[in-house]
Amino acid sequence: MPTPHWRIVGPVFVAVLACTLPLAGEEIPPPLTKYKGRQIAQTMHYLGAPWLIRETRESEEHCRELLKALKVSEGQVICDMGCGNGFYSLRLARQVGPSGKILAVDIQPEMLRLLEARAEEAGIDNVETLLGTPVDPELPAGEVDLILLVDVYHEFSHPEHMLQAMHQALKPKGRIVLVEFRGEDPAVPIKPLHKMTKEQILREVPPMGFTLDEEYDKLPWQHVMFFRKSSKE
Repeated sequence: MPTPHWRIVGPVFVAVLACTLPLAGEEIPPPLTKYKGRQIAQTMHYLGAPWLIRETRESEEHCRELLKALKVSEGQVICDMGCGNGFYSLRLARQVGPSGKILAVDIQPEMLRLLEARAEEAGIDNVETLLGTPVDPELPAGEVDLILLVDVYHEFSHPEHMLQAMHQALKPKGRIVLVEFRGEDPAVPIKPLHKMTKEQILREVPPMGFTLDEEYDKLPWQHVMFFRKSSKE
């Protein structure tokens, strides 16, 4: 059995202090520790970034299959929310091509620097890095086709603020995609705090102006749930 996520990351899977500190000119509400019946997980520290590009990730998570399920088109504007060191950002950049753009968002500048170095090494120039805050990903309003959140939503210290911001960033037919380790499945070797059930996701996301649009249930460990803006919006 693959080594569990939380054991690999070990002591570096700690809280990021930026989550609790207001930035210049911006007042950030205190972070939540619980939300709608679940405990909010701590943010993965940038020192754990090598785990994101581990050699076993493809065999464990079937990442190429997820990318196919997203049905990305050339020319699209896609946000990789909580991009880390760019495991998905760089792959998506190739899929959207030179006429498209990837908006890579993280709250840790160290993660963004790691991503930028990897993009430069790979010769990829259609990735724009954005330093977000715990309440605002700093995305342009109404310009994003798809927002991908891979194992990151459960770490949001201000989930309602972030869902509202993402809602505003989407184009009228844009969608968000939550990819979360399955909380219903004890065989998934991830610490329960870093899993989510479908029931919990549906308790949190639709009330913020989203409608479940599609599900992809063929990955070995993760839920993939697509949400569009509610028709009443």
